[in-house]
Amino acid sequence: MNRAIVHMDMDTFFVSCERLQNRELKGIPLIIGGGDRGVVASCSYEARKFGVRSAMPIRMALRLCPDAKIIKGDYELYSNLSHKVTEIIQEKVPVMEKASIDEFYLDLSGMDKFYGCYQWTKEIAEAVNKEAGLPISFALSTNKTVSKIGTGESKPVGRLEIKEMEVKSFLNPLSVKKIPMVGDKTFQLLSRIGIRTIHTLSEMPVLVLQQMIGKNGKELWKKANGIDENPVVPYSERKSVSTERTFATDTIDVLELKRILSGMAEKLAFQLRQEKWITSTIMVKIRYANFDTETKQSRVAYTAADHTLSRVALELFDKLYTRRMRIRLIGLRFTDLVHGNHQMNLFEDTEEQMNLYQTMDYLKNRFGTDAVGRASGFDFGQ
Repeated sequence: MNRAIVHMDMDTFFVSCERLQNRELKGIPLIIGGGDRGVVASCSYEARKFGVRSAMPIRMALRLCPDAKIIKGDYELYSNLSHKVTEIIQEKVPVMEKASIDEFYLDLSGMDKFYGCYQWTKEIAEAVNKEAGLPISFALSTNKTVSKIGTGESKPVGRLEIKEMEVKSFLNPLSVKKIPMVGDKTFQLLSRIGIRTIHTLSEMPVLVLQQMIGKNGKELWKKANGIDENPVVPYSERKSVSTERTFATDTIDVLELKRILSGMAEKLAFQLRQEKWITSTIMVKIRYANFDTETKQSRVAYTAADHTLSRVALELFDKLYTRRMRIRLIGLRFTDLVHGNHQMNLFEDTEEQMNLYQTMDYLKNRFGTDAVGRASGFDFGQ
């Protein structure tokens, strides 16, 4: 049976959400992001015409487009609308994967015998636009890679079908940067040896690619040739991440308790970023030596930044620990999770903070989660 895989992507999702709330924002250059030292979380097509892009420093974006209107952003609004779109799509398809807050994969394999897959997808997109008031683009093809590239090429409000016999002719003339797994460093490496189009990349010997970029060389070659066996993973929301520690000996050492709590926040925040979650609720738990257990929680703007999560956790601990008894257990939980990359939470982060997180996450991925961390979370006595 031929596979029929759809990729759907909301067009400038944050911008579209803001325009849904305020129609006066339509047609003007619009930037969603933090303050002067922050970066662009999203921008309108009117701003993109001036060269503004996501993750660009706000200062640079304003130099390119000085007339742009900047909005800090309302992640709770975006989350609620994302949930609404998810429900609209989920009730209409057999298998749906939510890849992020604003993109989805659908597996419609075998549906042709009931109804044309393209027509089916078109009606889903129309339902999203009618019921949620938001524009959405899609591409239908034989696998996730080709469909995702297709959606990018079809925007804005694009609808594209790439049949199996058309895959190579569709991919070949495109830049290798269009392949989802190709970042700036890989692109620069390939460009230096003259590989700039997917067609050239697809004809490279697999062994040569593996020698150049490591174990991902084969996967890159397969994608350049339109091959991707990855399944659409049925969607399910994770509700929380948590950790706790029971002490061998009950303690009243407040500085040590705060160090442990800070380390917990950092590790859980790293887990959120790795799994592409962000949280809006922080809960701290303590259990006293007499087994009395108390909790306190606080809501924050959606984030996966450990400097924010650690600060709030420590504030909760100060409010919670009032009895001055020995403690036998301390725990931390992040709840009300929604899908989203940390870069979407740039409404309050600075460019310097983002660079720090990217470096720390890289080191943790390469050398282990304990390879690097904030000083407040380390036990220097070990």
